[in-house]
Amino acid sequence: MTKQQVWLLVIGTCLVFVIWLLEFNMGKIQEEVTKTGTTETRSMLLNIGPSHPAMHGIVRIVAELDGETIVGADVEIGYLHRAFEKMCETGPYNNAIPYTDRLNYVSPLINNVGYCMAVEKLLGIEVTERCKYIRVIMSEISRISDHLTCIGASAMELGAFTVFLYMIKAREYLWELIEKVTGARLTISYTRVGGVKGDLPQQFKEDTAAAFKQTREVLKECDQLLTRNRIFVDRMKDVGVISKEDAISYGVTGPFLRSTGIDYDVRKAQPYLVYDRIDFDIPVGENGDNLDRYMVRMEEMEQSMRIVEKALERLPGGSILVDDQGHEMPAAFMVDEAKMGRTAGFKERIVRMDPTLEGSSGSHHPAVNAPEKKVVLPAKEDTYGNIEGLMDHFKLVMVGHGIRPPKGEAYFPVEGANGELGFYVVSDGSDRPYRVRVRPPCFPIMAALSKILVGDMMADMVPTFGSVNMIGGELDR
Repeated sequence: MTKQQVWLLVIGTCLVFVIWLLEFNMGKIQEEVTKTGTTETRSMLLNIGPSHPAMHGIVRIVAELDGETIVGADVEIGYLHRAFEKMCETGPYNNAIPYTDRLNYVSPLINNVGYCMAVEKLLGIEVTERCKYIRVIMSEISRISDHLTCIGASAMELGAFTVFLYMIKAREYLWELIEKVTGARLTISYTRVGGVKGDLPQQFKEDTAAAFKQTREVLKECDQLLTRNRIFVDRMKDVGVISKEDAISYGVTGPFLRSTGIDYDVRKAQPYLVYDRIDFDIPVGENGDNLDRYMVRMEEMEQSMRIVEKALERLPGGSILVDDQGHEMPAAFMVDEAKMGRTAGFKERIVRMDPTLEGSSGSHHPAVNAPEKKVVLPAKEDTYGNIEGLMDHFKLVMVGHGIRPPKGEAYFPVEGANGELGFYVVSDGSDRPYRVRVRPPCFPIMAALSKILVGDMMADMVPTFGSVNMIGGELDR
């Protein structure tokens, strides 16, 4: 046997062995398939967020996928801890109001009102009638701007960028109204314990009517673009479904709950301010899906505009601090006269202030603030114009004095844009809260999100998450 024949024999033997080995292994695999009747399958874990654009940079969802179907979801919210509740304990009661702006920063006026009413309940005081109407008016304008943002952003995430632009245009009309009243657009810090910072400006009713007319035109356009749009309806209908029973067990409120057919609304169930004097409807859905939540929010905006219009019609006047028929005089002259003891008739005079001293309160201060010197800061004119106002102001702002509710606790809920927004305040008798706790409407919905997502497609996660209208500031305090 030649050397070449020996090599061919060795190579052939090796090939036979390799073929036999492959056939053996294939036989084992075939045997396994025969035993089980199926091949081995594994689900895939996909991380969405916190850097994903739809997760707002603060939420992480680890989705378990079987192909494109979500079979499990782990929702993590702890990427934006702002320490709101702890910060409220570090300063006087009114100091917490700017912090409340940063809870749901899309509708901050409702946060302001909820916190102040909790402290007022603790104090046992009630604001004036005009102030109640003003709080309702500003809260409902804020609610509309919140819904506009939610629907516009959700539509954009589904590709309807035109709707987003239209909704933001409408929001601008409302933010201009808010700016005229509060001086700011987003972080407004408008309310005070016992009242509000200032009265409504002149021509506000006319400005509101013009803004609402433009807003209704935008909503009509968006309704035509979305409500009967085949693509939009197919992406939203029967997606993100939650039953009545599950919604209640998770503590879900707001449009998310009302989309299931339950007409719970804090403004009707536990009326506050003047909501029990104004007739309005509570829109409800049937299926508890993303489409119903969209429809509920669209109708709620119309109802909020109705509430504002009726409140403006019934807005009561307020008492006047001084006689508006009196003579005007410069503030500096009044101070000089007072130093000489010549103060006769000053109470019946209107002081002509420069812009720095005049502030935004004017003679309307008593109409929009409770007559409680131990709670409400005096008007800026009084602080700079007479010794009593200066002393009142000093006592309310100096450390160790200020607003001092009696020892106790109080919880007050309001209807936020996303549901029941509650503030729980505990007082130890000092000038700062012992404890402030927020009941945010986003949190229960996010707790239920993992259950809602299961069974839907991966592409359905974004519209479902958008329908939650998650606001990070109130979610992770």
